[in-house]
Amino acid sequence: MVIGVVVWTVANHKGGVGKTTTTVTLGGLLAQSGQRVILVDTDPQASLSYYFGVDSEELSSSLYNVFMAGKSVTKEGVLDCLCPTKLDSLFILPATMALATLDRKLGTQGGMGLILRQALDLIRDEFDYAIIDCPPVLGVLMINALAACDRVVIPVQTEFLALKGLDRMMHSMEIMQKSLAKTFAYTIVPTMYDKRVNAATEAYSTLTRTHKESIWVGLIPVDTRFRDASQAQSPPSVYCPKSRGVFAYAKLLSYLQKLETQNER
Repeated sequence: MVIGVVVWTVANHKGGVGKTTTTVTLGGLLAQSGQRVILVDTDPQASLSYYFGVDSEELSSSLYNVFMAGKSVTKEGVLDCLCPTKLDSLFILPATMALATLDRKLGTQGGMGLILRQALDLIRDEFDYAIIDCPPVLGVLMINALAACDRVVIPVQTEFLALKGLDRMMHSMEIMQKSLAKTFAYTIVPTMYDKRVNAATEAYSTLTRTHKESIWVGLIPVDTRFRDASQAQSPPSVYCPKSRGVFAYAKLLSYLQKLETQNER
């Protein structure tokens, strides 16, 4: 938790379930509503960074530099790593392939699970929201993302294998709750739903039955406009604001914001 900034971590152990799309779309909607937003790419594959046309391998500084600075990281050091987007109030803290080496370099050092929370705390006066896009594996990067957040947003594709990924994610969160002495607030988000496919309706039924206390009752549909927005390197809320996918994410955002308001009471 970072005082003054709402932090959401978007995570799942299965790839291809809509983590980056969820991060980008929620971030775009928030920025367009006047909020100051930072999107944090903690995945060495850097899908979030590349989405916005940021080739972090060509940059002089990235999230990797924040981790290597460790507890001595400064506000200026974090701000120097940020990249702008087409929206004035939306910024990226980009990833690089070097992040994949952090478990080997930092895994045995104490306090390394709190670096990202410390970095976000340093820039809390500059932003209203931080959304963290996670890698699909439990390691120092996901640990940092979980330690820093107010809520875990778990996109789950409405198909059988994705349900297995959710089971693994829930197990990892149980492990981390004990390690961090922290209870995670989390919301499961059904994604890539196609009502014409029986497997999708069956998976959604299973989700609502087994996780009814923590699932968002809405659905993110399959929407080819998301792919078009990605090719244009633009948030879907900017590129295709009237698409059904953006409409669904707007409803999700409203739901998440209501949850945060309830938590503040």
